[in-house]
Amino acid sequence: MAVDERARHELYLQLARVLGEDQSATMMALLPPDGWADVARQHDLDRVEASLRADVGQLRSEMDLRFDRVDGRIDAAKHELLAAFRGELVAAVSSQTRAMIFTMAGSVAALGGLALSLARLG
Repeated sequence: MAVDERARHELYLQLARVLGEDQSATMMALLPPDGWADVARQHDLDRVEASLRADVGQLRSEMDLRFDRVDGRIDAAKHELLAAFRGELVAAVSSQTRAMIFTMAGSVAALGGLALSLARLG
């Protein structure tokens, strides 16, 4: 039997006649508004809690897997960038060293020629 507001009001009036206004108001406040079918019991809450824990555990596992993939991608990108930087650094240092060697060799040759010219003059 569904309990509607009219039936609740009639119950309140009957309780007020028998118990008094204060006690009947207290009694009506303790009753659920739509009947006991809408009231959750402890085993209902336990079942929902277990379901939520399982869902959260599954989400945590999926997120850990995704973070591991992202970490792997970040590590790969880091190693790739370091390799590119090292390659460019080696190329730049090699080019600079080559230029310095040719400049110094030219300077030595010029000084040697100058020394020979001065030796012939003197």
